[in-house]
Amino acid sequence: MPLLTLKIDADTYRGTREGVPNLVRLLSKYQARATFLFSLGHDHTGWGLKQIFRQDFFKKVSRTSVVEHYGLKTLMYGVLLPAPDIGKTCGTYMQAVRDAGFECGIHTWDHRVWQDHVRQRNADWTQAQMQLAYDRFIQVLGAAPKTHGAAGWQMNPYAFEQLEKFGIAYSSDGRAMLANNGALTDQAAGPHRLQVNGKTLPCIQLPTTLPTLDELLGRSFDGVELTPTNIAAHILALTANPRDHVFTLHAELEGQKLAPISEKLFQGWQAQSYDLVAMEDYYLQVKDRELPIVPLSWAKLPGRSGEVIMQAQTIAA
Repeated sequence: MPLLTLKIDADTYRGTREGVPNLVRLLSKYQARATFLFSLGHDHTGWGLKQIFRQDFFKKVSRTSVVEHYGLKTLMYGVLLPAPDIGKTCGTYMQAVRDAGFECGIHTWDHRVWQDHVRQRNADWTQAQMQLAYDRFIQVLGAAPKTHGAAGWQMNPYAFEQLEKFGIAYSSDGRAMLANNGALTDQAAGPHRLQVNGKTLPCIQLPTTLPTLDELLGRSFDGVELTPTNIAAHILALTANPRDHVFTLHAELEGQKLAPISEKLFQGWQAQSYDLVAMEDYYLQVKDRELPIVPLSWAKLPGRSGEVIMQAQTIAA
């Protein structure tokens, strides 16, 4: 039975308080497993408004109704409203996820700060940000994290090396290359290890292999615009040929107004005979395989602003 790994990013204060519990209920309804990755510091979502002047970001905002899904209040955090401390004020919500039997891991300390700056920052800055998240995770959830998933699929070499220092055995920090319609361009894409600064790191990467809802909504394929009504069918067509996949959900989208799409996908994937699993389950299946070793690389994805960590198609020497 092929595995469809569900990775849920909780980026914001509102997403953690509203979207996360909604997804826990929905996943439990379908007896599906998933990994929840938490932002553990302040919610500075409002700082991202400066990106509105970037053409590719403006197109994404126009397509995906950011105000509708995130809420005006969230978009003001750090600008006109104080930035709430997610880990300090939402600990009970995170603990409820753990107590419901779902895997929990680190997304980031401050999503906006990490996504906008990590690629250019040095080792000290990177280590400090990651240590804040690591310590807060232990404080809130009572155990060291086993896994990690980078905010915005943004990392730097020091961040990958820090995962090794934390003893993180598996992570989902990057993407696999997709064609314009969201299909994989390399059917061999999947679990791998990274070679960074000439060193092969032990952490197994489980890259996201499917497009996200915000990358697809509002775009047209074969003359048909993807809407909340038909987008699930489009994604299910991409998974019609069985193979292992990783799908990233966002608590702010699939956990709130787009929850009906999540339900259609869960139903569809189970009808396609997929086992809906957490990152830990996928890791246990692949950890003893001889996995490809690839260099750290970046690329753009259709429907997404800027570059992201991308699984290279060239195997490192």
